[in-house]
Amino acid sequence: MEIRYASHPQEVKAFDTTRLRQEFLLETLFVQDQLTLTYSHVDRFIIGGAVPVNQSVKLEADTKTMGAATFLERREIGIINVGGRGTVTVDGTAYDMENKDCLYIGLGAADVVFTSSDSANPAKFYLNSTPAHKNYPTVKASISEASPNHLGALNTNNERTIYRYIHTGGIQSCQLVMGLTMLKPGSNWNTMPCHTHNRRSEVYLYFDMQADGNVFHFMGEPQETRHLVVRNEQAILSPSWSIHSGVGTSAYTFIWGMAGENQIFEDMDAVAPQDLK
Repeated sequence: MEIRYASHPQEVKAFDTTRLRQEFLLETLFVQDQLTLTYSHVDRFIIGGAVPVNQSVKLEADTKTMGAATFLERREIGIINVGGRGTVTVDGTAYDMENKDCLYIGLGAADVVFTSSDSANPAKFYLNSTPAHKNYPTVKASISEASPNHLGALNTNNERTIYRYIHTGGIQSCQLVMGLTMLKPGSNWNTMPCHTHNRRSEVYLYFDMQADGNVFHFMGEPQETRHLVVRNEQAILSPSWSIHSGVGTSAYTFIWGMAGENQIFEDMDAVAPQDLK
């Protein structure tokens, strides 16, 4: 398990490109037949991926880092499949997972196993996990069951639909909030106008990008912005003090996960474009 520590915004002002990428970009999440995990000290997020191809992959705790015998001993987890069809088995109960299906697993589940239905088109399970204080039931939701919110317009290059899976009006959790945003063809901006929310941190996974595509992800304090070049199926750690916005060379999809002081999706501090520097 890789560990990332929190960074002060004053310190980040002096980071060069290499240091920014080391601190905030997760470049390799999906490795064949492996569980890949990163532990962030910002809100104790764990971000990861599992790609079962020739064998199943088990969700296991890093006992030294987590101080727990099982991964969900003191945690909850949200899982979204960004690959082919697969199965997540939770304490003996199997959940069929199509592309963009979401599964929430609550505190205390002991045995979680990931499997692909077709090794030629394997599932890619993306994971967000946060500390939990109470058990909520395991719930699966397809994208058709998520709460959609249509935003933006084609003439501002940001026509998109936000799908909320784990939130106050959907799948219940202790603190994890999770969903995805799909951009319409012809649009390439997300979260512009941008915002911060000093009460919650956020993680972005960019995917469904063209093979030669990039997203230029903007981060930093509103008056001290920086950018990171992101490839397909890479993730960004966004601390609470930072904006989080991006523009792609073509349309894409991204998964957002949040944790912190509250679960109110609309709780944000807007930043006008003319105030950015």
